[in-house]
Amino acid sequence: MRNEHIYRRTLHIALPIMIQNGVTNFVNMLDNIMVGQIGTAQMSGVAIVNQLMFVFNLCIFGGLAGIGIFTAQYFGKGNHDGVKSTFRLMFITALILTGIGAAVFLLSGDPLISLYLHGEGSAAAAADTLIYAKRYLWIMLAGILPFALTQVYSSVLRSCNETVIPMRASLLAVTVNLIGNYVLIYGKFGFPALGVQGAAAATVLSRFVELSFIAVHAHRKDDRFPYMHKVYSSLAVPAELVRSCAVKGAPLLVNEFLWSSAMATLTQIYSRIGLDVIAALNIAQTMNNLFNISFIALGSATGIIIGQELGAGHFDTVKRDANRITLFTMGFCIVLGILSFALSGYFPLLYKTTDPIRQTASGLIRIAAVCMPVYAYTNASYFILRSGGKTIITFLFDSCFCWCVSIPVAWLLVSGTSFSILLVYLIVQSTELIKCVVGFILVEKEYWINDLTGLGETA
Repeated sequence: MRNEHIYRRTLHIALPIMIQNGVTNFVNMLDNIMVGQIGTAQMSGVAIVNQLMFVFNLCIFGGLAGIGIFTAQYFGKGNHDGVKSTFRLMFITALILTGIGAAVFLLSGDPLISLYLHGEGSAAAAADTLIYAKRYLWIMLAGILPFALTQVYSSVLRSCNETVIPMRASLLAVTVNLIGNYVLIYGKFGFPALGVQGAAAATVLSRFVELSFIAVHAHRKDDRFPYMHKVYSSLAVPAELVRSCAVKGAPLLVNEFLWSSAMATLTQIYSRIGLDVIAALNIAQTMNNLFNISFIALGSATGIIIGQELGAGHFDTVKRDANRITLFTMGFCIVLGILSFALSGYFPLLYKTTDPIRQTASGLIRIAAVCMPVYAYTNASYFILRSGGKTIITFLFDSCFCWCVSIPVAWLLVSGTSFSILLVYLIVQSTELIKCVVGFILVEKEYWINDLTGLGETA
């Protein structure tokens, strides 16, 4: 832990990401609270759609992540033409995934929402939740393309050490979103009170604003971002790069889809305990997301730093730096976990819902707070392995674990026992300890230390 340089470098990359994600999640939290002030059915409907949107969002992240590995290593080599090619490939990938996502939501939106409405609860409450969810979904679909394109710019800029512009774009977007929520949800300043539809409209508007800001700033500074100069003059990408990105990136795309769908499936399994569980999980996840930005941002920084060091050929020090960043991340998350635990009893009071739902949400927040250092370790291990192109291993480590361990355990507990949601959730989250052991072994093996920009060269 003696090398201060690696920690400064990590925080230099991670802090803007933390600020960006922190403000975004904070506004999402306020958005969630505003909708929660309308009623439980509205809050549950929005929560279900956001769970489905979460799957789409992570598919975008996964589709771009494999290409981002090459972006970081090309930048580490100083190869701007290589970075430009990865941007074009990301752009094409984002368009394809957005088209697929829109088709799925348009054709299967109702059945997907209905999967979450089979738990204990009144038929009237389930019907109301479905109505609000559908209203929210149809408007949110208008924002998926600007969201995807924003991620293209953010991914390339971050991989090239530029984290401030994406952060500023996000700050502007969340400001627009927050003001739009206040005006459109409650009908202020002469606007009609649109409820959940107003929340969706504000989100869509903020995504167009975010894309406009980041694109304008990325293209008007050719001397600072030479890899963006005339990037749209052609969409041609070297065939060898496409092939290599497909080989390394396909497992990441599949992994993000399977992992996010696994999270959605876990929520659906939990909902079978009762419809109120959806509301409690929504409250808890809103709080947890605000604190989870720490290890998520530090994980992203880990992947960028390790990827750049691999591209620069620093094979002798990269493992040591990876371990140092991992320990730093865990220590950081222990502090935040304590803070989250301390606030767990107060946050649910912000919602207009029943006391049992608030008590359940508090318990879920406490469980996640205790597990935060575990999440931090597994997340860091994932990004270390991914930075060296070991995407098949990360696929097995991440999504396969969820489908083969977490989901079967949750299903057996919900269907075969009368355990409360808190006990079921605690047991399922405890399975992450297995991933800690596996992650430690995989990182220590060192076969993730690869230079991918040579398209086949290995350390």
